[in-house]
Amino acid sequence: MDSPRVMATPLGVDFSSALVEGIAERLAGQPPEAIARVELYVNTARTQRRLKALYEARGAGFMPRIRLVTDLARRPDMAGLPPALPPLRLRLQLSQLVSGLLDQQKDLAPRSSLYGLSDSLATLLGEMQEEGVAPEAIAALDVGDHATHWQRTQAFLKIVAPYFVTDAEHLSVEARQAAVVDRLTSLWGPAPPDHPILVAGSTGSRGPTARFMAAVAALPQGAVILPGFDFDQPRAVWDGLLSRPDHDLTGGEDHPQFRFARFAAQVGIHPCDIPRWSRDTPANTARNRLISLALRPAPVTDQWLQEGPGLTEVGEAAAGLTLVQAESPGQEAAAIALRLRKAAEEGRTAALITPDRVLSRQVRAALERWRIEPDDSAGEPLSLTAPGRLLRHVAEALSRKLTAEDLLILLKHPLTHSGRDDRGQHLLRTRDLELDLLRGEMPFPNRAQLVDWAAKRGRDPGVMAWVDWVETAALGLFAPGAEPLGDHVARHLSATRRLAAGPEAEGEGALWQKAEGEAARKLMDSLQEEAEAGGAMTAAEYRDLVTALLAAEEARDPLAPHPGVMIWGTLEARVMGADLVILAGLNEGTWPQAPGADPWLNRKMRAEAGLRLPDRTIGLSAHDFQQSVAGAEVWLSRSRRDAETETVPSRWLNRIVNLMKGASEESRAALAAMEARGAQWLSWAARLDEPETRVPPATRPAPAPPAEQRPDRLSVTQVEKLIRDPYWVYARKVLDLEPLTPVRQQPDAPLRGTVLHAVLHDFIEQTRAGLPDAPEALLMEIAERVLEDQAPWPAARRLWRARIARIAPWFVATERARRQLGRPDLLEVRGAAEIGRKGFTLSAMADRIDRAPDGQVLIYDYKTGSAPSDKQEKAFNKQLWLEAAMAAKGAFGEEMQTARIAYVALGSGGKIRDHAVTPAEVAEIERGFSRLLDHYLNENSGFTSRYAMEEMKFEGDYDHLARFGEWDETQEARPVRVGR
Repeated sequence: MDSPRVMATPLGVDFSSALVEGIAERLAGQPPEAIARVELYVNTARTQRRLKALYEARGAGFMPRIRLVTDLARRPDMAGLPPALPPLRLRLQLSQLVSGLLDQQKDLAPRSSLYGLSDSLATLLGEMQEEGVAPEAIAALDVGDHATHWQRTQAFLKIVAPYFVTDAEHLSVEARQAAVVDRLTSLWGPAPPDHPILVAGSTGSRGPTARFMAAVAALPQGAVILPGFDFDQPRAVWDGLLSRPDHDLTGGEDHPQFRFARFAAQVGIHPCDIPRWSRDTPANTARNRLISLALRPAPVTDQWLQEGPGLTEVGEAAAGLTLVQAESPGQEAAAIALRLRKAAEEGRTAALITPDRVLSRQVRAALERWRIEPDDSAGEPLSLTAPGRLLRHVAEALSRKLTAEDLLILLKHPLTHSGRDDRGQHLLRTRDLELDLLRGEMPFPNRAQLVDWAAKRGRDPGVMAWVDWVETAALGLFAPGAEPLGDHVARHLSATRRLAAGPEAEGEGALWQKAEGEAARKLMDSLQEEAEAGGAMTAAEYRDLVTALLAAEEARDPLAPHPGVMIWGTLEARVMGADLVILAGLNEGTWPQAPGADPWLNRKMRAEAGLRLPDRTIGLSAHDFQQSVAGAEVWLSRSRRDAETETVPSRWLNRIVNLMKGASEESRAALAAMEARGAQWLSWAARLDEPETRVPPATRPAPAPPAEQRPDRLSVTQVEKLIRDPYWVYARKVLDLEPLTPVRQQPDAPLRGTVLHAVLHDFIEQTRAGLPDAPEALLMEIAERVLEDQAPWPAARRLWRARIARIAPWFVATERARRQLGRPDLLEVRGAAEIGRKGFTLSAMADRIDRAPDGQVLIYDYKTGSAPSDKQEKAFNKQLWLEAAMAAKGAFGEEMQTARIAYVALGSGGKIRDHAVTPAEVAEIERGFSRLLDHYLNENSGFTSRYAMEEMKFEGDYDHLARFGEWDETQEARPVRVGR
């Protein structure tokens, strides 16, 4: 028998072009139609399109039948095999098995990991079927010295044994592909095809593909063409790749050429005996030798010492290399985009190759500066497209009570209300609803509040119908119980369509339009068709399922991108070529990506069962890197930091740099030149964002408006603002700027104070006549009611209830003492008086004013934290003193003389801070307030920003307006006249 026909193209050769040229060379002299008999199998659709494009560029004529390896199942002689189980149905079925396991063994994993475990189990099943590992092989493993977790896993894997039966109910895509290859091999044995069959571009990393390649290599007219073969690697290194145990981390699967070594052994030849497919020469033979040495297996890297100094033409090897080491991913993306733009201007093809999808999106965003749309092979995750986001948001609304923020996200989505021509009116109503009601007023919207809001918009006749639509499409979706998957899908699609259509509109608006809409509809239709296999689940589990499915799908923009600027994944890069190649994201953990944790089998169990090791993905990435770095002009790019911490260079980049640093003076100089070229591009990219003219930093503001524009009214709490941050008073009272309340209302300290004040107000109101027999029980009863009404966060309610219960005994005990001094008279009473200056009004809302038997009053203020210290009260906090002055002028109904003021501090176990009050002290407070007003109502005085903040870390409401950060508190403020 003839030896298997296996050939390869060297590193640094455009594989697709070399493949076409090699076929043409072998068919030279034959009739033109001879090429039509050639059956060519490739591993990706992109390669298939590239080959067709190359043949079309050669002019009119025949071309081979170019097919995908995955299309083998469509051959006519495979008609007897049952169809494969749809992958979605398989995962839904497996999710039911995993759900049952989690119910039985609750300590195994949280239910939130249900679909992650289902996906990983589906991946494991596919791998077992590809590699021919039956469940019995897993069951036979000795797990006695492994953790109990692995023993549970081994038992569970027995449940999935039916999926290894080749019937229509359980045949997965992987199992059917393996069965197709086995049947094809048996058919070809006695009757081999009478026409040429080629397999090109695959590394044989998967079992069925490797077996198909071996079968083709053995055919009389068959051949396998391997991409990116290292012809510079010594025989001893080839021999060592397969000599180590599968579980050894020091060599083997993580080497870029390992799969070729294993395939050669499978077909019975030595890698060194594999001939070249064509006469194409590498782009840089010197670099091929350099990279081959740098990527030697770890046990033989000592060969660097012997062979490194002997490397010749290192300068030539590095001449086309540029090393970019940016300080951040943003800088890296900017430099890459700038280089891609230059290539486009020069008419050269350029490709960015990276597994980092975040970085590739940053590069795309940077290219928008020049309106360059790259040809991105990966497209965009469906979960990030407009229909994908809307589907995710609605699924979120199904799974939990809708917040104000959630409602605004739904209403402001670009596809919402897209079925009518009055979307502008919809956005206007949404804006008004946000400003009038949702910001800080309604953390969890309900229909009654929306109807009340709509009733006040008398000049908007369609607003009530709009509110009805909002309530139907968004507010009433939450369904916490478990229901069949089909019911979840139906409710999800119905709500999404209603939102997209708009009130009283038919259809679904623009929801399913464009390529991303079509992809989203196809996914949801598939989920609806396979829903029966999903069983019952909660709304939260359905949300997790939809989120995972949308993240796994991609949508491509059908608009024609720039033909010369491309973004490739590592798989596409194996068989493609470009004038400039940029290998980006070269950090450990990104390229190569760290192998994910296998929740089912550990490394040793995988090795004993004959499954692929995690190093396989590293080895594939290593081969992609070695193949790409051998181009004519190559960038090696990384960032020294990511969003969180410092990064570590990719192991392959580290090897190249370390080898060049130590090989010779020539190699060190070549490395320095590579780094200098990268630094130059980084400096050019940095200049893109430099302003044409330098804007000087702002000075510390102290605006001085005219006297007539200065405030003539303040509240007692705003007096402290005037002392500590006068600019706040200027912005709020002069410019009339009111800070927006956050949409996402949180159970924060101000809200806790509001709740606690309401509890104490109701308690005092109900006990005016005297304290009951069980005052603490009454206080906690009131607290329960107020918390239920004003604190809709379960966790916050429990924490605040516990805090009130802890302080209740102290408050009741001190309340008895307060009742000895006077009886409650006024609660949360508003008042105003002319104080400090003629025509100036001071207002206040006193928490509590008690009346003593002699007619004098006692003024109390509740503090949820601590009371002000002596120094704070003397310099800044004048609230109760000013309320005493207001009471003397009749601000709270009649002229009152204050006998005592007291802060009732409810934090840290409770504390009372009180003062006896004399008329002389009140008069002095008035005089001091008058002096303060004389200063700030004088038009020569400025309202200085952050004049005496309590703590420098505190943020002011108007710090952004004051451009704080361009100056600091050490800078002197100079009044600047404004408003004239």
